[in-house]
Amino acid sequence: MPDVSVIISFYNKIDYLKLVFAGLQTQSYKNFEAIIADDGSELISEKQIELLTKDSFFPVVHLWQEDKGFRKNRILNRAIENSKSSFLIFIDGDCIPHPKFIQEHLNYKQSGKCNTGRRINLSEKLTGILSVDLIKNNFFEKKFYKLIADGLFGQTRYVEKGIYLKNNFLRSLVNKKKRGLLGCNFSINKEDILSINGFDERYQLPSIGEDSDIQFRLELNGIKIQSLCNIAVQYHLYHKLQERPQENLDLFEEVKKNKIAFTPFGIIKK
Repeated sequence: MPDVSVIISFYNKIDYLKLVFAGLQTQSYKNFEAIIADDGSELISEKQIELLTKDSFFPVVHLWQEDKGFRKNRILNRAIENSKSSFLIFIDGDCIPHPKFIQEHLNYKQSGKCNTGRRINLSEKLTGILSVDLIKNNFFEKKFYKLIADGLFGQTRYVEKGIYLKNNFLRSLVNKKKRGLLGCNFSINKEDILSINGFDERYQLPSIGEDSDIQFRLELNGIKIQSLCNIAVQYHLYHKLQERPQENLDLFEEVKKNKIAFTPFGIIKK
């Protein structure tokens, strides 16, 4: 039985997913499963997923749903239902985890708390040079100066978020500030996310529904958000920025007004 279920939201970008899996191969903590929460990818074959599974030391589950537009929250709820562990880590299929990523989320595991880390946003140039072999050989940790240089003279952003701190005093100092939940980098006890009925499936456009909404309802339910900045580190592969759609903002305003933690539009339908 795995100690951790790593739930990876995914859509079509198999080359990015291969890099994420390379990052999972480097993890210092080994007893976990990976669940690919696939929101209707059509550009990949089952054979490509099978190759990823075959080359992985950890068990892999591929959950797929028909492509009917953006339904990320629906497939994430299915992943929660299918997870074998009582502790869940949520990442995106374009975020490569630091080798200590799973271990650090586990280190801060606590009932009634939700952990959220941060990520460094890689430039298109840096993303383009990456390969599975480079990731497996700890490119980011060995060549961090390249990230610093691209942060200063290129387009890599939030380089400071990619610094992995080992010192407990520095960790506590950095994380005194409260930070919002990041949908691509958070962990929680399964019973705690079930207590709010998982993700609200009415959000059918990117942003807000997989992080701001979750944080709001968790805090309504007494769950505290714990920052793991510079502890649970990710490297975010390049893509164009997405706007926050008005439909999601309007829906979130309704959620905040109603103040109902247990959404009727989640895992259990009412």
